[in-house]
Amino acid sequence: MQKNGIKRIVKPVSLATVMVTLIGSPVLAKDISTDKKEVEARDGDTESSKANEHILVRGKKTSNILTHDTGVDLMPQDVMHTPQNINVVPQKILQEQNIKSLDEALKNVPGVTSSVGEGRGGMSGNQFLIRGFQAQNDIYEDGLRDFGVYSRDSFNYDSVVVIKGPSSSVFGNGTTGGAINVITKKPMLTDRYDVNFTGGNGDYYRGTIDLNKEINDHIAVRLTAVGNSNNVVGRDYIYSKRWGLAPSALFKFNDKINYVVQFMHQQDDRMPDYGIPTLIKPGNSIAKPMTKYGVRRSNWYGRKEIDRDQTQDNQLTGRLTYDVNPDIVIHNDTRYGNYSRYFAVTRPRCNGRPTCSGLFFSNNPGAAMMNTDGPSPYNQDTWSFQNVLSTVANFETWKFKHQLTAGVDVVYASERREYGEFSETFPDNNVLNPSPYLPTNIVVLPGNPHNTSISGATGAGDPASRKGNTRDVGVFIYDQIWFTEQWSIKGGVRYDNWRAKYNTEGGSSFTANNMKTNNNVVNPTASLMFNPDDNQMYYFTWALSTTPLGMYLTNSYAPMQDGEGGMKPERSRLYELGGKWSLMDKRLGLTASLFRLEKNNQLVSDPLDGSVVSSGDQVYNEGIELGISGNITKHWDVYGGFAAYHSKVTDSQTKGMKGSRVQYVPTQQGSLWTTYEILPNTPYNLQVGGGITWRGDVWLSYVNTRQAPRGKAPANMSIDAMLSHKFDEHWKVAFNMYNVTNRLNYDSLFSNRVTPSAGRAFLFSLNMTQ
Repeated sequence: MQKNGIKRIVKPVSLATVMVTLIGSPVLAKDISTDKKEVEARDGDTESSKANEHILVRGKKTSNILTHDTGVDLMPQDVMHTPQNINVVPQKILQEQNIKSLDEALKNVPGVTSSVGEGRGGMSGNQFLIRGFQAQNDIYEDGLRDFGVYSRDSFNYDSVVVIKGPSSSVFGNGTTGGAINVITKKPMLTDRYDVNFTGGNGDYYRGTIDLNKEINDHIAVRLTAVGNSNNVVGRDYIYSKRWGLAPSALFKFNDKINYVVQFMHQQDDRMPDYGIPTLIKPGNSIAKPMTKYGVRRSNWYGRKEIDRDQTQDNQLTGRLTYDVNPDIVIHNDTRYGNYSRYFAVTRPRCNGRPTCSGLFFSNNPGAAMMNTDGPSPYNQDTWSFQNVLSTVANFETWKFKHQLTAGVDVVYASERREYGEFSETFPDNNVLNPSPYLPTNIVVLPGNPHNTSISGATGAGDPASRKGNTRDVGVFIYDQIWFTEQWSIKGGVRYDNWRAKYNTEGGSSFTANNMKTNNNVVNPTASLMFNPDDNQMYYFTWALSTTPLGMYLTNSYAPMQDGEGGMKPERSRLYELGGKWSLMDKRLGLTASLFRLEKNNQLVSDPLDGSVVSSGDQVYNEGIELGISGNITKHWDVYGGFAAYHSKVTDSQTKGMKGSRVQYVPTQQGSLWTTYEILPNTPYNLQVGGGITWRGDVWLSYVNTRQAPRGKAPANMSIDAMLSHKFDEHWKVAFNMYNVTNRLNYDSLFSNRVTPSAGRAFLFSLNMTQ
């Protein structure tokens, strides 16, 4: 049961003690707080006297992520006792690495990669793959879906949790590879102030504040805010200028009921980066980034006068927690969000044109010219609503202990886009020395609803406008049953009625302007768990997930109608065997899992125009994932993970695709971060740290058998370092360096190009905490 940070720990041995941690974590007895005021100050709640088995825990978490919670009401146990592979990027790592965005945080999680799909400008901002499968709609904040399409700043993050594997029984439709859940900062019944300023190369300037104020014993308020301006080291013309604020308030009505209300606003003006094209050198069959053949990593092929990604994102969230009695808790979480976006981008393409690849690999590469166009620019407005009502009940039938979770989840989202067009076709751009400027006669014109080919200048054939809405009503129930103190099973099912509607006006390439789908979806899950003692957990999990047609309505052009071209909802199946261990008096946590993830009816979209090029495909990804986190010694921390994957397309309607490795899935990926405190609690204290992240090469082409021409992104490796010093208990200075070796890496992946990562960067930060 979560009450603003308080966790309760029990063992399923009686009705009074069957309540296992509801969003909580086991800790050592020496970490248990017996001071009521101290617990209030740290956790924003008061001590419970409901049962002596219900132990209160300090809000401060250990470095062992197995003791952390998932931040999801419907997953009421800590990471240790949840039968899935779960990665947590805790606050400690966010601070030590000076993480500033969601994508930076997720570089610590093996199995998560970035991609930017277009689909006529449909999806940009944060887009991730988990275990090689799209997670477009699978980003959550405190268990509620974040519908926005934007690049997320981390100023209001307490931690980031990645729940691997299909989780439709908890989150609803989607979550093929898993779900990303951000745990946000919430008010506490204490006074605390934190101010940070960061500066570095690439004209990097950033300031954050985190102010928490206890009004009285029942009310607290908190405000976090950020202002950020930066360029990207090693990339020309790329910048981001953003700011955000997140006020929140806690109302503790009594020992049973509390309510938290949160608001978040983030506004961003950034230059989109669609990267460097890939080319096939004559005599080869593998396309590689042009930077492999002498093109500067800094080259940007966009157009300064036109390209822009401007977003405004607002979320209003209310969270009610009602402890009916020691064994029943009710949650009601509600979120309203609205998002607006203006998006225009230039897309570089060679596509085997003689004036590009032919000249580039000739004796006159300086004459090579690249085609640059773009999907139609657009204005987008989206609003969404979600309400999740759930109950967690602990009871006993005969000699068996139960923890039952049940509830209703209602989601609605509506989106409208108005498309424009470019007044003229873009001229070609020089490959080696691109110009960011366009002729003055090329401007963005508003769309005309009666024009049948609104984007003649770009050849995209986009409509003049499109609108749509989705509605999902889900009912779920699952139960964990303890046969003994060591053995338990957990199973459940979620039923969803999914409806989506979609309409376009204008556009020559759309034969069906009014499309709709209605799916009734059932997603079950089952797990067997064995806990020999408090420090070990072994499990086997089987789960199904479904992605209905139109799931990504607000950010793609996926087909909508059931049976259109043989298309059906995507279905995924997980088999996972794993173990978790807390060692050295719970200071160190280890995890290991073997899994096989199968996906049927997969849709494959062309990244240039969003059209579906294949459907009904069957693929799988299987592998092993390892993790470590915690304290090796009192002053030495370690955090890391490793994943090795084997993926394959087992059936496809696309010629040559069967037998291919799944697009974007590496064979191995990992990260390791470690810190050590030198002379702590002295005027000469230092904290030193460093780490490495790596990712094996990946196929960019969905057809990548030996016989086919195919694109590949080289392996990534980045070494980072940090150094910090505390002047006293309030002031701290830190230095971070990223990509120390200045290696040319590639972050965002497309089927025909890649985006170079930032070069060597450094940041100085000054922090004051009161």
